Amino acid sequence: MEGQEYSFGVLTLSDKGSRGEREDTSGAMLRELLAGAGYRLAAYEIIPDRQELIETTLKKWVDERKIDLVVTTGGTGVSPSDRTPEATRRVVEREVPGLAEAMRQASLEKTVQAVWSRGIAGIRNQSLIINLPGSRRAARENLEVVLPALAHGLYKLKGGTADCGGTDHGAGNGKQEKA
Repeated sequence: MEGQEYSFGVLTLSDKGSRGEREDTSGAMLRELLAGAGYRLAAYEIIPDRQELIETTLKKWVDERKIDLVVTTGGTGVSPSDRTPEATRRVVEREVPGLAEAMRQASLEKTVQAVWSRGIAGIRNQSLIINLPGSRRAARENLEVVLPALAHGLYKLKGGTADCGGTDHGAGNGKQEKA
């Protein structure tokens, strides 16, 4: 059967990065990792840590561009400018706490500082939005934890009706078999 490819966008939240004062190594790595897993890049942008701008961009990508998977990097800590979870929470219709919990749990096995991570994951329309840390290493580690489950979740989110048991629906490669 013909495979279905999911689109993705990477939204980097960085004041310095948006001004060209810092290279976006996290965003570059995430684009490479997701493309390597079979997902199709639909959008990439670096914007300042401004809650309203984050909300507007997420809505545009999901509502207008119909991007299947949006990953954000940055703005998930506790500094005064870290507003990504708040922006995401205002945009999503339903949260998917298991994704954020799995990422935090895996991070806690590596560093106690993971207790400060506030990233969330949630659904708007038929799109999934996941907040990742701004650190290149932490963003990679977090995405690698949930990447094997994403294709199945997107399949179900898009209305896939095949039974969950006994199949991975192409998990980890961004492609799905039609049921």
